[in-house]
Amino acid sequence: NFTYCPETGLAKGNEHSAFAGWAFPFPGVFLKEEFISKDEESEIVELMDRDDWKPSQSGRKKQDYGPKVNFKKQRLKAGSFTGLPSFSKKIVAQMKACPVLGGFLPVEQCNLDYLPERGSAIDPHFDDWWLWGKRLVSLNLLSKTVLSMSCDSEDSIQLFPTFSKENGELSPPGSFTQTSAGKNSGKEGINCVLSPRLVPSKEVTVAIHLPQRSLVVLYGDARYKWKHAIYRKHIEHRRICVTFRELSAEFSAGGRHEKLGKELLEIALSFQGRP
Repeated sequence: NFTYCPETGLAKGNEHSAFAGWAFPFPGVFLKEEFISKDEESEIVELMDRDDWKPSQSGRKKQDYGPKVNFKKQRLKAGSFTGLPSFSKKIVAQMKACPVLGGFLPVEQCNLDYLPERGSAIDPHFDDWWLWGKRLVSLNLLSKTVLSMSCDSEDSIQLFPTFSKENGELSPPGSFTQTSAGKNSGKEGINCVLSPRLVPSKEVTVAIHLPQRSLVVLYGDARYKWKHAIYRKHIEHRRICVTFRELSAEFSAGGRHEKLGKELLEIALSFQGRP
């Protein structure tokens, strides 16, 4: 019932929903359109398709480049991991130009193949945070889609009005004064203060539109408070999602498993991997 606006960082109420005319700040999303060129996209997909795609859950297929992990028992080892694929070296280098990706060192890459004929989707979920770090990075290839965000929290979200009929302009966050015509007072342009509106977080869903060849980064609240999903109705053509993950603090400099983390990063960034 809300749509994320990359220009303003606001989640705006959809026109035909109960939240039309209302918005709230939605932090923790960075979206870069046309992150790679059409030629680069074609080359990457061609190289992927030379390797096998293994069946995954919910009608998806996948290729994994990463360490061997048992999330339930919290065990981790290199296993047969030989690094990220060679074609990702250029992608990772380009990421350094993104302001939110300073110091981002991917230790895992997961390619997911979505196809409408297979009913491909992924249910609302959080990515693990025992092993994976504070930023999730995904490159959206071959077709557009929608990342659907939802929240199970018991708290409320404060909305503010976005539209005044007089000038059609967006109100800034925290500004609730709106000029309106006074029906009974006989005066035009009386200021009436609209109170902020509180709604339960569970009633709110936010659509983040991902164009073809766009890069999206989830961090902060969008990473740790909001679940993300891709629904079947938003897979219209073949789509490949390339997700890169970094290590959590526990496996980084100063962490309990710093040594293992360093070893895995050296393997990952050799860019000699096979799925």
